[in-house]
Amino acid sequence: MLSGAVRRVSVILWRKPGLSAGLLLAPPLGWFLLIYIAALAALFISAFWTTDSFTGEIDRTWTLSNFQAIFGSETYRLIALRTIFMAAAVTITDVILAFPFAYFMVRLASQRQRVALFTLVLVPLWSSYLARVYAWRLIFAHEGVLNWVLHGLGFQSIEIGYTNWAMWIVFSYIWLPFMIMPIYAALERIPYSLFEASLDLGAKAWRTFFKVILPLAMPGVVAGSIFSFSLTLGDYITPVLVGGPGSDFIGNVVYANVGIANNVPFAAAYASIPLVVMGLYLMAARRSGAFDVM
Repeated sequence: MLSGAVRRVSVILWRKPGLSAGLLLAPPLGWFLLIYIAALAALFISAFWTTDSFTGEIDRTWTLSNFQAIFGSETYRLIALRTIFMAAAVTITDVILAFPFAYFMVRLASQRQRVALFTLVLVPLWSSYLARVYAWRLIFAHEGVLNWVLHGLGFQSIEIGYTNWAMWIVFSYIWLPFMIMPIYAALERIPYSLFEASLDLGAKAWRTFFKVILPLAMPGVVAGSIFSFSLTLGDYITPVLVGGPGSDFIGNVVYANVGIANNVPFAAAYASIPLVVMGLYLMAARRSGAFDVM
């Protein structure tokens, strides 16, 4: 009885592949709409509310006062610009570091070397995020590994800890694997015959790179940049542990207003800035054709 019903359902799904695909996608799409889209909608709606300074209750009267406070304050503008600039700097740095690394893995490394390099890329992801950040704090400390090496080489010590430079280095290190893997996948899909054709036509190495390799690998670059850019925009732990005072990010302001200040509408308004920035970035990437299938 049960096997007959299962067989009939299987026949129906086989004859109607659209129904089969719809049933397959329904649970993840439903979860996505319920959790992610609904949370974003609640975020944007609450950004137009305010908090009563006397009672601490949320006033659901629609107003633009939160956004006026953000853009009217030099401090909040500076924090937003610092966050966006750091995210862009980290993304560019990771692209510059990841591209030759991924290219070597795809075109030059032997099978054994490729496995070893994959291990080096993935092993840091097995450790805690906090453990990696604290490790960099020890490296940047006054008596840390960095100054110990500099003293051994005859140089003076440097005080790089608790600066924006330290944050830039730590962010670039943490998100580098998320840039290497998409670029590797994109480079691996490029047929070797295109390299041979470029050489046969007399193109030099740099011309081959800019005219053949980079355009075809651009989807991987964009995919990796989405990770590094968005993760840096939303981070608030590294600025506290490595950046120190005066290095607040958007996430730090959001965290302070959700917890200490208990001003959730203002936190929602400020949290919408990285969402808007990422939306504009994705639109620009799409218009440039970076999402086109190779």
